[in-house]
Order: sequence, then C-alpha cells, then structure tokens
Amino acid sequence: MPSRQGRIFEPRCVFNTREAAIPSNHHILILVENLPVPFDRRVWQEARALNDAGYEVSVICPKGKGYEKSYEILDGVHIYRHPLREATSAPGYLREYCLALFHQTRLSFRVRRRQSIDAIQACNPPDLMFLVALIHKLLFGTRFVFDHHDLSPELYATKFGRKDIFHRLLCFFERQTFRLADVSIATNETFRDIAISRGGMAPDRVVVVKSYPEASRFRRTIADQSLVVPGKHLIGYLGIMGEQDGVETMVRALAEIVHHRKRGDVHGLIIGDGPELSRLKKLATDLNLGDAVRFSGYLSGQPLMAHLSALNIGIIPDPPNEFNDKLSMNKVFEYMMLGLPIVQFNLRQATRDATEAALVVKEHSPEALATGILALVDDPQRCMEMSAVGRSVADREFQWANEARRYLTAYRTVFRRRLGVDDKRHYPAS
Repeated sequence: MPSRQGRIFEPRCVFNTREAAIPSNHHILILVENLPVPFDRRVWQEARALNDAGYEVSVICPKGKGYEKSYEILDGVHIYRHPLREATSAPGYLREYCLALFHQTRLSFRVRRRQSIDAIQACNPPDLMFLVALIHKLLFGTRFVFDHHDLSPELYATKFGRKDIFHRLLCFFERQTFRLADVSIATNETFRDIAISRGGMAPDRVVVVKSYPEASRFRRTIADQSLVVPGKHLIGYLGIMGEQDGVETMVRALAEIVHHRKRGDVHGLIIGDGPELSRLKKLATDLNLGDAVRFSGYLSGQPLMAHLSALNIGIIPDPPNEFNDKLSMNKVFEYMMLGLPIVQFNLRQATRDATEAALVVKEHSPEALATGILALVDDPQRCMEMSAVGRSVADREFQWANEARRYLTAYRTVFRRRLGVDDKRHYPAS
C-alpha cells in the first residue's frame, strides 16, 4: 500500500476552524483497516482536525506498530483496536478483510452504545467497509464519507498480474462504495477524476484533501552522527516495504554502485517496516553489501527526524505501473519539506507533485536508478538547486492547515445535506 510508513506523533495542528465549524454534538466514527492509529499519519491528522473543530471522534483500527491497546483515548479521540494478521496472497486478503469487517461491525455497535454515530468515514483499502456504513445507514440514517486512499482494483492487478474474478469484485465494491457515499475525499486530482468518472459522483461531492505532514514538526534537525560518514553520500528510503514499493530495486542499485561502478562514497539507509523487510535484509547480505546499506526499522518522533536529517538524497524506487502512476506519495512531500533532492522513476503523479525537485529516471532498472543516483552525487550544484526548489514549493503549498479546512468543509456539506435548509442558521456563513 502506498506510503504506509510510520510517522511523527505530531501535536495538534492549530488553525482557524470557525468557517468550517459544526455543532459540537456530532459524532464521527473513522474506520481504517491497514494501519493502526495514530501510526497512520493522515487518519490521525484528520481525527485531530475533527476533534479541534468540536466533533466527538472515534476510530476503529487494527493493532500493531507498537499500538496494542484494545481501547484508549489519545488527544480526546477514542481509539478501538482489533487483532489482524496482514495477508500475502489473494485468498489471504479475503480472509483478512472478512475478519476486519467482523471486528469493525462488532466494534461499531460498541461505539454506538457509548454515543450515537452521525457519520462513518471509511479509509480504504479495502473497499468493503461501506458494508459497515450501510448497516448503520439503513438502521439509523448515519451519513457515509469515503476517504479514498488507494485504488484497490489497480493495486490488485499490479500485485498479482491479473484481472480475474477478484479484480472484478474489487471494481464492484469500489462502485458500491462511491454509490453509498454522501461525500468522497480524494488524495489528489487524479483520484477526484476517478470518483467522478468511474464512481459516478457529482463533482460538488468530491473534495481533494492532500496528505501533507505537519510542517511544525517535519523539519530538519541535528543529524544522527552514527550515520554521517565524512566523504560519503547517504541516500535513503522512507516507507513501507511491500512487494509493490520497489525497495528491492534500490538495494540492487546500491549493489550496482558498490560492486560494478566501484564507488565507495555512496551508502544507503532504509527506514521503515513491512512484509518485505526480512527478504530485503537477506538480499543485501546475498549481494555482499555489508555496511553499504543499513535498515533502521520503524522510527518515529525525534529519532526519525535525526535519521532523515542525515540523508543527502531521497529515493522513490516505486516502479511505474497502473497503480503507482496515480498516487500522490507521502515520500515526495516529506523529502521536499526536508529539502532532499529526489531520484525516482517516471511516475506520472509523483513527477507532477515533485516538480523540479526530482530527477526522473526513464528506464525502470537497478542500473538506471544507480546512474540517476550518481548523477546527483557528482553534481552538488544541481543538488542544491533541487533542494531549494523542493523547500520553496513545500513552504508555499504544503500546508496541512489548508487541507484541514477543506476536510472540515466536506463534513459541513454532509451535515447541511442531512439537516436541511432550516438548520443552516446553526452554521457560520461561508
């Protein structure tokens, strides 16, 4: 899944919520299946934005990544967690999703016993959570908001290389999710177009909310000195390590640089966790990379920033395909906010997001990636210029406070539709 890496446990984002305020007695339930909260940065930022605007907020999510409590309250947000084992095969995904649906349905009624639910927000994948919302909509008239994180049909086709009955089912579930949704929240303009064209949603019911980090915390700090080697350039990857994320290509590119290009001045750092981590470590050993690559595992908070601040170049090794071409990747935003020049493959949306802060490698291969990396290593002036572009764009555009206002406006639309014209007097003017 795209950009599912661990993130900083960020403080409350302070912004003016008056324009998007809703009566404070509304209760929102957020469903997320593939990551725990607050590990999932986007979901956590959304939950805090709602809470800051006066909503009551509950979240149902899996356990994991150091968050094992079945129930706790963090920053006023009620978090309910359930056990879940991540799948690695098509039948395994079906079992995983069915188990998640069981827990989400069970816990949703536990949440409702505590307080009535006015809206359910489902953050895919998978596109099955609309079934939980459907039950509550039929029984209680609960509103449904779809937070569209991933393109499940494209991800399946990319991951398994086929468009079979499971792919057709995913397309069906996606259509039903859009059909049930009162509002859809898209992570970029491409996702918005899909919601309108493929999902049949009215344009005024689709809101783009981008996944920018909180700038007050996501900034350079003192680098971890154990990673700084005089005369060496540190390239790095931050993210989840799944089969579709392409981290193997980065490891093989490092082997190309070290063994075939005979360059001892480049080493790598891979930050994060995921189902491919063990295999990637073994691959690095088999390729005799030794100290040329380090795996830090999952990091958050100050240790994460200290590691990122030691990097000279950020790598996006995700392969070009029908899925990755449409994603806005958190890595792009984060590298740019830190002023890291980027080396990436020719990914349509990521290239659009990165602008001139990225060197785009046209051929998808470890050898081509190695050439791109060395092109930047050997051109410090270009690195400085790309760094300046990235920081400039980030400072100008990557403002979570603005995205939070759009997000809250989506809920304002949902409840205005529900309450009707007579209740608009409760809301501040646009």
